[in-house]
Amino acid sequence: MAALINRPEYLGQLIQNKDVDLVKIVTGIRRCGKSSLLDLFHQYLTGAGVPDENILHMNLESLRYRNLADYLSFYEYVSGHIARDGRTYLIFDELQAVEHWEKAVESFRIDYDVDIYITGSNAYLLSAEFSTLLSGRYVEIRMLPLSFREFLDFYEFESAVTMEEKFQKYLQFGGMPILREYRFNEARSIQALEGIYSTVVLRDVLQRNSQADQNMLQKIVLFLCSNIGSITSPNNIGNVLSAEGDILNGRGRNIAGKTVDKYIAMLRSAFIFYSVSRYDVKGKQLLKTLGKNYIIDLGFRNMLLGYRDADRGHILENIVFLELLRRDYRVCIGKVGETEVDFVAEKPDDKLYIQVTESMLSQETRDRELKPLRIIQDNYEKIVLSMDRNFITSYDGIKSLNLIDWLLR
Repeated sequence: MAALINRPEYLGQLIQNKDVDLVKIVTGIRRCGKSSLLDLFHQYLTGAGVPDENILHMNLESLRYRNLADYLSFYEYVSGHIARDGRTYLIFDELQAVEHWEKAVESFRIDYDVDIYITGSNAYLLSAEFSTLLSGRYVEIRMLPLSFREFLDFYEFESAVTMEEKFQKYLQFGGMPILREYRFNEARSIQALEGIYSTVVLRDVLQRNSQADQNMLQKIVLFLCSNIGSITSPNNIGNVLSAEGDILNGRGRNIAGKTVDKYIAMLRSAFIFYSVSRYDVKGKQLLKTLGKNYIIDLGFRNMLLGYRDADRGHILENIVFLELLRRDYRVCIGKVGETEVDFVAEKPDDKLYIQVTESMLSQETRDRELKPLRIIQDNYEKIVLSMDRNFITSYDGIKSLNLIDWLLR
């Protein structure tokens, strides 16, 4: 087995929640590192002196557990392996393989002295039934592929490679941890990403949605990949695909929109895309129409479309969006009058307004990027992120930061 590489931020979250009476649920796209995180946590428990018999660690996609497909057989098996003395740490990987697993998990909490950790590769894991059964008694830890900072830790670079060149590799290959094995071999990396993508689509989308049409799903994925960071609506996407003859539009124009909406929801549930709503900064309300979609990892986009540098502004925007999620912000697109702010990022005690652009060197770009930030009258921090490296650090109080420096802060 390959040596485990630490992901300290995620491991820290598990350790902080250890022995708290909540079920710890690690969610995220397949192969983003959830199983390795549980292995790291298992190592941590062992290092902290927890005896082997007080740790039950199961990957439910292993054929070893093929007879535990429903919650009753699962409950019986686990009950037979709970330690007689002291607390037992239950670590369940890919638990979506067990039907109605949530009933067993709730029963373990009631019947035994246990601390429970779960991973799953799709959002159906946190279905309505589960949320109802365990309302308020679980904490979700959302795992993302590697951040740029983690990417630098995972890979070894020659000393002559500049930070800009390393960042270029990150834009091209993305942050799926498995790609480390291929050391930037483009053909092998694409094969690996194709394998992950196919598994996600087959297992986490199509198996879950028997009515879904694979061809249609692929067309919508390609559309979203080509338009990351662009404002779209399901109706608008439906109309484009209908015009190309890809969706039967029925009598009402809305049929296509509803169809597209359903497919995008499936892709969100498999953690392939995130949809972001627009927020009216002046009216302080979320808008129901027109949002943006961002992909979980740029490696998948490059695998599907071929690597192209033409759309760098939106690619950088995608990177910033994911980094804001990693930093625990709730993110919206800001509408300011007739203009847009790329991101309004909020925490209970903090708010940021962020514009992302490749360069601020031209006067036209500066005017465009600064205009919406200048209109906003409150005192929260306003930032423009770009790839520029120059001496200008502020425009009338609006911070100007190098994107790479911001990612490494």
